[in-house]
Amino acid sequence: MLASERPGVQTGTPGRFQASSAIIRTIMENMQTDRNARRSPIAWVPTAYFAMGLPFVVLNMVTVLMFKGLGVEDKLITFWTSLILLPWTLKPLWSPFLELFKTKKFFVVATQLITGTTFGLVAFSLNLPHFFSISIALLAVIAFSGATHDIACDGVYMSELSPSDQAKYIGWQGAFYNIAKIVATGGLVYLAGYAIERFGGGTQDKTLLLDANRRAWMLIMAVLSGVMALLGAYHAFMLPSGKRNAGGNLRTARQVLAELAEVLADFFRKRHIVYYLFFIVLYRFAEGFVMKVVPLFLKAERASGGLGLSEKEIGLYYGTYGAAAFVLGSLLAGYYISARGLKKTLFSLCCIFNLPFVVYALFAVFQPESGLLVCGGIVFEYFGYGFGFVGLTLFMMQQVAPGKHQMAHYALLRA
Repeated sequence: MLASERPGVQTGTPGRFQASSAIIRTIMENMQTDRNARRSPIAWVPTAYFAMGLPFVVLNMVTVLMFKGLGVEDKLITFWTSLILLPWTLKPLWSPFLELFKTKKFFVVATQLITGTTFGLVAFSLNLPHFFSISIALLAVIAFSGATHDIACDGVYMSELSPSDQAKYIGWQGAFYNIAKIVATGGLVYLAGYAIERFGGGTQDKTLLLDANRRAWMLIMAVLSGVMALLGAYHAFMLPSGKRNAGGNLRTARQVLAELAEVLADFFRKRHIVYYLFFIVLYRFAEGFVMKVVPLFLKAERASGGLGLSEKEIGLYYGTYGAAAFVLGSLLAGYYISARGLKKTLFSLCCIFNLPFVVYALFAVFQPESGLLVCGGIVFEYFGYGFGFVGLTLFMMQQVAPGKHQMAHYALLRA
């Protein structure tokens, strides 16, 4: 008897086998949902936001020291390491398109694995003749992957957690993002300095020292590759699966573009938006002058006007004590604002954010040799940075972002 002639297995209609398969799929999906519901956010929120912070901090600060140690000119370092960060600024432009394909978990895991693989390629590229051009191109891939990861990771956080849980675990989110900063600018930079000393054997020969730097930074990039790959593998199992978009609910690319245009138009229709944007830019104006230059200044020889610090010293002062001061400043600012209100504290927060940057001008003039004094100045600047940045964040969140497209507008302001 042909299959089409058997009862219940008629051609063109679902038979008992197809019905059973649908029931099994439904049961499996419900089981997966139950497992996600039982899984504590502690199992994935800290690691996901650690994975979010690591690539950004490495590209923004660590690579500056890496290229400096490899003999690249300062003007090339500052220009290209700034340019490759552009995807984090432009990420709101493609974030709606991620809703068209797969799940948010898919993009989180995929981008972590891509980032890990590309860091491995960066490690390999440092030994090539034209390493700077090749590594910058690879770091640009990491930047796009990292920016996409940020979108998807925030999407998982908001879609999988209730409003009360979002508030409950926001501290974990911020803490581990900043721990990534301490690990990168503190631990990894210190490890690079230690490796340079071991590979160089205390040599002052420029050729041998350059080779020691290359081997050390290849090691650091390989470590980053392994860490991101392990995080991707971990999140493949531990991250909530999320809900797959049903075919009937998918938006077309044309609809997404129309929605994006409406979001942008609504943003620029906000009352006083031009003043708000000028205020945000001026609030961070001093930061823009020092962000890329400070690591180069700390590393540069004293004869060239720098402080002549080693990677180990920069990792300890700038990446460990400084980053810890940033976290402490952020926590204390929250209590300060809650006690007096944002309106009464905003001017003082702006001053606390900007004035400490003058410490680097004083360092350039007097070039202190005391490690304690240099470390104290860096801690002072980082504390003020963390304290003042909270005020800007709340200003954007409470004064500028509210409205129909609050989340999208806040993403634009944070870009």
